[in-house]
Amino acid sequence: MEPLGTTTVLLILCISCLLLSAIWKSRTWRKGKLPPGPTPLPIIGNALQVKTNYLDQTLCKLSEKYGPVFTLYLGVERVVILHGYEAIKEALIDRAEEFAARGKLHIGDIARKGQGIIFSNGERWKQLRRFALTTLRNFGMGKKSIEERIQDEAQYLLEKLQDTKGRKLLSTSSTLVGFVSCLSRTTLRQLSNSFPSFMSFIPGPHQRIVPNTMKTNDFILEEAKEHRATLDPSSPRDFIDCFYIKMDQEEHNGASEFTIENLIISTFDLFIAGTETTSTTLKFGLLILQKYPEIEEKVQEEIDRVVGRSRRPCMADRAQMPYTDAVIHEIQRFISLVPLSVPHAVVRDTPFRQYVIPKGTTIYPVLTSVLHDSKEFPNPKEFDPRHFLNEDGTFRKSDYFMPFSAGKRICAGEGLARMELFLFLTSILQNFKLKALVDPKEIDITPLMSSSTVIPRPYRLCVVPR
Repeated sequence: MEPLGTTTVLLILCISCLLLSAIWKSRTWRKGKLPPGPTPLPIIGNALQVKTNYLDQTLCKLSEKYGPVFTLYLGVERVVILHGYEAIKEALIDRAEEFAARGKLHIGDIARKGQGIIFSNGERWKQLRRFALTTLRNFGMGKKSIEERIQDEAQYLLEKLQDTKGRKLLSTSSTLVGFVSCLSRTTLRQLSNSFPSFMSFIPGPHQRIVPNTMKTNDFILEEAKEHRATLDPSSPRDFIDCFYIKMDQEEHNGASEFTIENLIISTFDLFIAGTETTSTTLKFGLLILQKYPEIEEKVQEEIDRVVGRSRRPCMADRAQMPYTDAVIHEIQRFISLVPLSVPHAVVRDTPFRQYVIPKGTTIYPVLTSVLHDSKEFPNPKEFDPRHFLNEDGTFRKSDYFMPFSAGKRICAGEGLARMELFLFLTSILQNFKLKALVDPKEIDITPLMSSSTVIPRPYRLCVVPR
């Protein structure tokens, strides 16, 4: 057994040396041009410097040492971090085309395989995103028709809350009525994103990603089959119908991106982007307002003054409700739902500031560094609606408000999400008072990092009719 053990140790040392050599060569590529960063170790890269539970905070500390543009190694993969408003604006907005590619994200790679809208690139991404935006607009995104549908959904939620009669408790361990959570989120999933080569061998909930994704895909496929069987091309009912019509129009185009695979993944992308993010933000909002009942009271006073109790809130009311608008913006700013955005990439060797970012490098813009900028938002770690209010009480806009990212990859459903958040939150607070079940001072609103997003800490809530 001794010779075998020695051979194994020597083999590991040789592999480690080869990997270290490869990493060192990549670090010195075009010597002096690659952004600086901490020295990586063989195989594990910068794992010892990165705390995945508080990744955005870790990157903030590293930026203090290495500057707003620096290099990290997640395992053996090189990534470049952008920290702060100026660096992120320069990359995603001023040079949007160069940074528009989607970067590698292990969970996205194994679940989507480059298909759909969120994780695709090149012509596929352009065509599917353009089609999705056009279809959503045709179905009323940003118009009165979609507003009325959201109002109807809000009314349905109110009826369910009314049935609780102030007794039933809502817990974030399960989603609020009307919202669906599709994927479990754990620290292991975050590790799987950051160090995929190692985590693929470690058992845990992250191993259920592919099976769960397949189940979701099967569900969407069955729904799509029903749509196909009852399709009327002259009267499309929804996104799936429109996609099928486009597929039929391009049936003789062998290079068409409108395939059944892209239909399934694109539908899944829109579902996740349009429900999960909004529901998580709303759950955060209800938790935060329990901690600050005085803020809840001011919102309700504004609702009573502008909307009253006899009609449903509508988007036209928002312009007359600066405080409520500021509270919603502050919820999004404070939680920083997707701290590192969804990764970008450069498709060619890209000069950026005094560096050159090599082709194919994944780019992580740390959105938290913008949303929590202390110069733009005094005391950024504190929840304070005054961050979005002028001294005279009017609403204050800010270029630093980037919860939906920025540039060409900005969330396609931003307008819809804004509408949903305003109508759902105002409808709930118009009709109910939130009743905290513990002392508000004991409520912890610090977000928990999970996968590529944050989630609120589990809590219970009771609503009382006003």
